[in-house]
Amino acid sequence: MSASREKKLRQDQTASGYVDPKAEKELEKKKAEKRSNVLYSVIAVLFVLVVAASFLWRSNVISRNATALTIDGEKYSAAEVNFYYQNVYRGFLQSNSYFISYLGLDTNASLKSQTVNATAASMMGVEEGSSWHDYIMDNTVKQMTMVQRGLKQAQEEGYQFPASVQEQYEDSLNSLKTSAESTGMSVKAYLQKNLGAIMTEKVYNQQVLRMLQYQAYAQNYSDSLTYTDAELEAAYQADPKTYDKAAWEYVVVSGAADSTTDADGNTVQATDEEQAAAKETAKATAEEILAAYNSGKSLESIAGNYEKATYYNTTDATYYDGVVGNWLFDDARKDGDTEILEVGTNYYVGLFHSRGREEYKTVDIRHILITPETGTKAQGDEGYEDEQTQLKAAARTKAEEILAEWKAGDATEDSFAQLAMENSADGSKYDGGLYTRVTKGWAVEEFNDWCFDASRKDGDTGIVDTTYGSHVMYFVGYDLPAWAASVTSDLQEKASSEWSTALSENADVQQSDFGMKFVG
Repeated sequence: MSASREKKLRQDQTASGYVDPKAEKELEKKKAEKRSNVLYSVIAVLFVLVVAASFLWRSNVISRNATALTIDGEKYSAAEVNFYYQNVYRGFLQSNSYFISYLGLDTNASLKSQTVNATAASMMGVEEGSSWHDYIMDNTVKQMTMVQRGLKQAQEEGYQFPASVQEQYEDSLNSLKTSAESTGMSVKAYLQKNLGAIMTEKVYNQQVLRMLQYQAYAQNYSDSLTYTDAELEAAYQADPKTYDKAAWEYVVVSGAADSTTDADGNTVQATDEEQAAAKETAKATAEEILAAYNSGKSLESIAGNYEKATYYNTTDATYYDGVVGNWLFDDARKDGDTEILEVGTNYYVGLFHSRGREEYKTVDIRHILITPETGTKAQGDEGYEDEQTQLKAAARTKAEEILAEWKAGDATEDSFAQLAMENSADGSKYDGGLYTRVTKGWAVEEFNDWCFDASRKDGDTGIVDTTYGSHVMYFVGYDLPAWAASVTSDLQEKASSEWSTALSENADVQQSDFGMKFVG
């Protein structure tokens, strides 16, 4: 039979429903083989996937890359969210270091397992019994939103970040590397130990840069806020107590009863009766001191006659809502007024002199701090003092060399700022060593005295030695009166706070249950 005829026959047979038994058997065999191959292929693929998933889980690839949060349509991985979570949490601990136990927070336990007690709820304005994790997470979302929207706004405005941002970023990474090396760990391991197992260098670096960029933009906003003389005066008149300083002399008479020691050398606290008697004695002493003053003697000389009396003289007392603050800042107070004030177990014999706002000019300065190198000898070791003297001398020499370099160059404020960026050990280096509206008493004595020397003029330079090292100084000029500088600072802070709060409000926030499992 020809091939054409055989083909035609098979077609006819198929059409009529006839199936060749041999062909049918071969077909079933091939079908079985095909099913078997498909099955084995699926099993093989599944096996590979299981192995891969296991590896990925152990390596935290899934957890660190899982989308945990979406803010206004922008997605954040669990690792990115955890960066801000840890930043907020550590910032909270630092800001409230003295109150942590009082707040009932156990820093060694998971925040997810702890609830806010009544004290913490009252202080923080949150609901008692709510989760500490939720509290930190709420603030994390606010911070992330603020940064995201702030950077978007900066981009839309065409804001150019200052070169100091990159400098600070690189210094931060170098500091991280140094910290990791000091513990004998890689940067990766160090980050995971301190910021969680899902943290990576890439995420850390990216978010640090974003934070620094936001801070620069926010600072630029604050610095751009200016106020007229009329606005400053109005803000002062609305609350003069906040900005005024009071001058007064006073003697503090201690009314605390002395403790005693028993036969075994143990300290025995005074009884209530002994404490009451000590306080009465203090009151009587205060009355004697005031009487002696009224007879024409000075408070300072009188105080020297009493073991438990201490004399003070201040010209810059600030207001607070308390016995002393309310007496000093009473509008009826006048020069020469005296009073015995009861403060706890103590009695104050007060002599009022004056109250008013500080009119002296604040100053703007730049400086380059050169700190002495770390020595090889510990305090108390033989030769320690000599070594310290040599190290301080070396720092001084370097400061002199930098000043000489500046004088040999352009000798401008900008060139000084550049040298500060390159050489200063002070955080102000990122602003070219600049401090604005410096007030009296803000810095250590030597630094303060140079800034407020009566002969100081714009462009003056010099070197000042302090406990911190040698400072290369540049006097920029005089600024606002002290009271006006304080008012300006408060107005700027209030406006900046409102601005940043507005950035974080009414965001479209979506949380992923899966991704959020890895945060915290």
